[in-house]
Amino acid sequence: MKEVLPVFCYHPDPIATGAIDGSDEVCDCCKRARGYIYRGGIYSKCDAELVFCPWCIADGSAATEFEGTFNDVDSLIEVGIPESVVKEVNERTPSYSSWQEKVWLHHCGDACEFHGDASARDVQGATADTFEAFLEGQEEHREHWIAEFRNYVPNEDLVFYRYVCRHCRVVRLMYEYS
Repeated sequence: MKEVLPVFCYHPDPIATGAIDGSDEVCDCCKRARGYIYRGGIYSKCDAELVFCPWCIADGSAATEFEGTFNDVDSLIEVGIPESVVKEVNERTPSYSSWQEKVWLHHCGDACEFHGDASARDVQGATADTFEAFLEGQEEHREHWIAEFRNYVPNEDLVFYRYVCRHCRVVRLMYEYS
């Protein structure tokens, strides 16, 4: 019987995003099969392919035991997000599958929630605030991004990830190419 999943405040639905999956595999940390397993990676000194249950991620034991982290939090550190939040995202939040280096977005002085791949509706219907925040630092490519937003088709060479601010609920988007 599967146990009730722990809550990840910065990755609220890890099953929907594909980060966690139902499985009878044994966790490399607690040595238990608990009905779910994490499908992402860990940045660690250990070379082995490791699998973790969501509970060992949520309580930090997987990161501690294997001296690892689950997410790249440099963008959070650079803008002065509180250390407790950085630690939560880095050591106790499941990561997500991506082609490039992961970047965790922030807003209102906090890390945002990760909500997975953005739909065409999310991108094509982005508010002006979402679009302008997306353009920060790349304004010279405005026309290119207007076209990309307008014509976005999920699961092609360009992928947008959807983040939501935990405080004001504004949607933030991040992209990567395959």
